[in-house]
Amino acid sequence: MGRIRVGTTALTVAVVALASAARLLAADVDGFLAGTTRDCMACDLSGRDLRERDFKRARLDQAVLRNTDLSGATLFRATLVKADLAGAKLKDANLNLVDAKWADFSGADLAAALLYEADLSGANLARANLAGARLGRARLNQANLESARLARADLRGARLAGVKLKGADLRAVKLDGQNLRGMDLSGIDFTMSDMVEADLSGADLHDANLSGVDLFGARLNGANLTGANLEGANLANAALTEARTEGAKFDATIMPDGKRAAQQSN
Repeated sequence: MGRIRVGTTALTVAVVALASAARLLAADVDGFLAGTTRDCMACDLSGRDLRERDFKRARLDQAVLRNTDLSGATLFRATLVKADLAGAKLKDANLNLVDAKWADFSGADLAAALLYEADLSGANLARANLAGARLGRARLNQANLESARLARADLRGARLAGVKLKGADLRAVKLDGQNLRGMDLSGIDFTMSDMVEADLSGADLHDANLSGVDLFGARLNGANLTGANLEGANLANAALTEARTEGAKFDATIMPDGKRAAQQSN
């Protein structure tokens, strides 16, 4: 009987502790939404309408923000480490200098969002909409951007080591001076992008669409361009030593010597 009483007491203590923790968490959420605190770590804010709210420098590590509407919100210098933002709406949001390492943004809408110097290392951005987003000098090391929409995004100075881009839409992106050495960029649509002086040495670009791309001074040494479409691209001053070009299209392309290639007959 003594053991039963001890067990019952322990269970009661545990239940009280859990209830207290739940009340504390609820108080954190209420205080956070009221603006009296900037800390809401591991909070559940999923599905809420938080449009144009000011959450700069907020601590939201491991918070659940699935399908939350944060359109136009300010998250400047906020921490979102391992936060769940799958399906969240972040269109026009300010995420400059945000720390979102290993966060889940899968399927999120980040169109025209500000992400200058954001740390997205290891983040999941698969299928995310980043059209027109400003990602200058952002850290995207080991991030997953498979099937993400990046049309018109600014990626100048971004760190892309180990990033996954399979199936991504990179039309009209800004990648001037970017280091893309040895990356798997096969089949990606780069139509009308700016890649001036980009380093694509050893990159796999087979079947990629590079039509109309500005590759002035780009380094393509040893790159795999088999089957790639370079129609109308600018390759003036570009280096193509040992590049594989079997089946590549060069109609009206400005070649490294500055001369435009003749249109190929069908």
